[in-house]
Amino acid sequence: MTWTVDIENVAGIRRGGATVEPGLNVVRGTNWQGKSSFIAALATALGTERPLTEGQAEGGVTVETPDGTVRVDLEREGGTVVSRGEPLLTDAYDVDRAALFACLDEDNPVRAAVRRGENLEAVLTRPLEYEHLDERLAELTTDRGHVESALAGAEEAASRLPQLESRIADLESTIDGLREELPADEGDGEPGAEREALSAALAERNRERARVERLEASVERTAATLAERRGARDDVEVPDPDEPTPAPADAREELAALRRDVDLLQSVFSANRLVLETDRLSLVTDVTHAIAGETVTCWVCGSEVDREDIESHVAALGGQVSSVRAEVDRVAERVESLEAQLEGRRQAERRREALDAEIEDLVSTLEDRRESLAEARDRLEALEAEVASRSSAVQTSVEAVTAVESEIKYRETELEAAREELASLASRADRRGALRERLDELDAEVEALRNRKADLEDRARRAFDEAIADVLDRFDTGIETARLTSSFDLVVARAGREASLDALSEGELELIGFVAALAGHEAFEVGDRVPVILVDGTGSLADENRRRLVEYLADRATYLVFTAHPEDTAVAAHEIDPTAWTVVSDDVATAD
Repeated sequence: MTWTVDIENVAGIRRGGATVEPGLNVVRGTNWQGKSSFIAALATALGTERPLTEGQAEGGVTVETPDGTVRVDLEREGGTVVSRGEPLLTDAYDVDRAALFACLDEDNPVRAAVRRGENLEAVLTRPLEYEHLDERLAELTTDRGHVESALAGAEEAASRLPQLESRIADLESTIDGLREELPADEGDGEPGAEREALSAALAERNRERARVERLEASVERTAATLAERRGARDDVEVPDPDEPTPAPADAREELAALRRDVDLLQSVFSANRLVLETDRLSLVTDVTHAIAGETVTCWVCGSEVDREDIESHVAALGGQVSSVRAEVDRVAERVESLEAQLEGRRQAERRREALDAEIEDLVSTLEDRRESLAEARDRLEALEAEVASRSSAVQTSVEAVTAVESEIKYRETELEAAREELASLASRADRRGALRERLDELDAEVEALRNRKADLEDRARRAFDEAIADVLDRFDTGIETARLTSSFDLVVARAGREASLDALSEGELELIGFVAALAGHEAFEVGDRVPVILVDGTGSLADENRRRLVEYLADRATYLVFTAHPEDTAVAAHEIDPTAWTVVSDDVATAD
C-alpha cells in the first residue's frame, strides 16, 4: 500500500522523493524546505495541478503504487505549462471533485470562498456540471413519449379483444349453421365446373368486400389519429422563430465578470480594513501622530490625509462590495430565467419535431391505405359484375347451394383473418405490463434527475451540519453554531446571536472552510475514487486545533498528507523529512 514519490522541478522542489504510507503522513520542516511543494507534487500526480518550477522547461512526478506506476510530465510551451502522461485521475469529473474536496491547500476553492464570505453554492455544486442533467432529462422525456405511445396502442388492443373474441365465436356459429344447410346429396344439378366457378367468384367477391370494409375502417382510424396529432401539434406553443432566442451565455459571462469584480473588491476591502482594524498603518505608510489626530500618507496616491478620511473611504468601499454583490444576485436570477426560457423553447421544439415526424408518417400511411382502398373498390366492382354474369347461368337450386358454399368460404376467410388479428392484438396487449414497468422506470429516472441537484444539495447541507456539530464539540472556537441556508449562504452564531463572518478569526474561518470542503467530499462520494486528502496552509489554526483537525480527517481517506513545522505538536504519523531535497530556496542560500 506504500506510495513511492519521485519529484523533479515541481513547484519549489528541484529534486526530491519520499514514501507515503496508509494513514497519516506529515511533511515536517521549516519554511522554504518544500512542504507545500510536496503537496503540490501529489496534486500533480492526481491530475489537479501543473506547478512546473519557475524558469524550468520541464519536470514531473512519478508515483509507484501497488496498482502500478503513475508518471506525469510537465513541459513549458509558449509560456503555458502542459502535462503529459496519465495521472491517477483521468476523468474530468474525478479531477474536479479532487480539486474541490480532496486537495485542501491554502488555494482550495472552497476554503477561499469561505474566507471571502461568498455564497458556497457555486463551489459545492460545481461537479454537477459534468452530469449534463438537462440533456439527459430531454432524452428520457423523448423515450417516455415513445413508451407512452406504445402503451396507448397496447391498451387499445386490449380493449378490442373482447369484441373480436365475440366476433370469432359468432363466425364459428355461423359457419356451423351454414354447413347444416347444405343438402346431404346435391343430385345431378348443373355441371360442377360452372358451379365451382360461380362459387369461387362469390368467395372472391366476399373476400374483397371484407377487405374493402377493413380498409375503410383503417382509413378512418388513421385519419382520426392524424387529426388528433395535428391538434396536439397546434397546441404546442413554440416562440416565433423571428423572436430572439434567449442567450444565457452572455448573461453567464456578465455574471462571471461581476463575481470576479466582487472577489477583487472584497480583497481590496478586506486588506485595507484589516490594516485599519489591527492598527498596522505603519506597515504600509507613514503615520504622524498629533494632538488633533493622526495624519497618514495615503499608500495609494501619496497625499497626506486624516485617518478618519481613510476609514470613511474603506467603509464606502465596503458599501460598493455590497452593491456589486446585489448586482451578482440580480444577474444570477436573470441567468436562471434565461436558461429556463431556453430550455422551455427547446422542449417545445423537440415535441413539435416529434409530432411533425409522426404526422408525416401518418399522412404517408393514409395515402397508401386510400390508394389500396380505391384499388379494392375497383376490384370489388369487377367481381360483382363477374358474379352477376355467372349467376344467370346457374340454376336456382344449384345457385342456392353455391351461395351457401361461397358464404361458408367467405366466413372461413373472415374467421381466419379475425383469428390472425386476435393473435396480433393479444401479442400487443401482452406488452402492457412490460411497457408500464418501463414507463415507471422512466418516470423514476426523470424524477431522480430532477431531484439530483436538490438531493446533493441536501446531502451537502446535512454533511456540513453534522461536521460542524462535531467540530464545535472538538475544537476550541468562539462559534456556537454554523449552518448553510437553503441558498448556501453561510450563517454563524456566537453569544446567542447571528454574527458577521467578518467578526470571525482567521482560524475560525479556516475551520469552517475545511468543514465545507468535507461536506462536498461526502456529498459527492469523493473517497470512492480519490484515495488521498492533502492538507496545507493551516498556519492560522492554533497548534492544538491543527492537531485535532488532522485527527478528525484521519478516517476520511486511505492516505492523509499534511504539513507541519518542527515546533508543531507531534502527531502519530509517518514522518516525511524534506531536508534531503534540493529546493529553489537553496539557490538563494548559495547566492548569499
